[in-house]
Amino acid sequence: MDAAAQPPCVILNEPQLAENIGAVARVMANFGLSDLRLVRPRDGWPQERAWASASGADWPLDNARIFDSVEAATGDLQRLYATTARPRETRLPVLTPREAAGELSAATGQGLTCGLLFGGERAGLETADIALCQAIVTVPIDPRFRSLNLAQAVAINAYEWRMTVLDRPPPAFRPDDPPAGQAELVGFYEHLERELDASGFFFPPEKRPSMVRNLRVIFARSGLSSQETRTLRGVITALTKGRGRVLARLARERAAAEAKGEGE
Repeated sequence: MDAAAQPPCVILNEPQLAENIGAVARVMANFGLSDLRLVRPRDGWPQERAWASASGADWPLDNARIFDSVEAATGDLQRLYATTARPRETRLPVLTPREAAGELSAATGQGLTCGLLFGGERAGLETADIALCQAIVTVPIDPRFRSLNLAQAVAINAYEWRMTVLDRPPPAFRPDDPPAGQAELVGFYEHLERELDASGFFFPPEKRPSMVRNLRVIFARSGLSSQETRTLRGVITALTKGRGRVLARLARERAAAEAKGEGE
């Protein structure tokens, strides 16, 4: 994931059971989420049973923040999605967890702060809460049994978020190994070309410009990092020194052979 991207926070509005809050923390930790916000938990906070249910996933609970209203809990967010089993009266885009995760991933990649809002176990979210959001996330469950545990709902959404993180291409370069600059690349090209000239690689001479161009395109297309460029220059230097040692040895052997022939 982009180092600048901040994963979505999870907001639980009026959660009832400490065990459910702990289970939510557990699945958040499973899928790389850590920012837990609680709005008016029924039995107050903290609650020891939450930590017991988290099974060691303590950090979302240790850092959980408590708010008096959904507005206060989400005031710093730039994208807020409501998770509910039914859209109710509010006319907002209705997304699957997978679609929502894709949109949230794109938003966080742009540096936006995002959150997923979940209702309490008994009543879910009220229309006024949903109206604060930019979209509705609905899990496509079987209509014969619509009851979904709070932690299950968080787990499904957190899983889909995690999949967007895993599906992102790895960064082309590490922060400590940036792309090679043009001056570095040109220095490498010229170093390589000098040694290839010395070895007679560019033959016939009239084809040298096109051969040089093709070689440079190969390396330009590979997107060398600064470290890779230095490594390749080291390889060229090692090969050049090795060739010099071989030529010197051959010269010595030739001289020795000639001296021996003259002596005979």
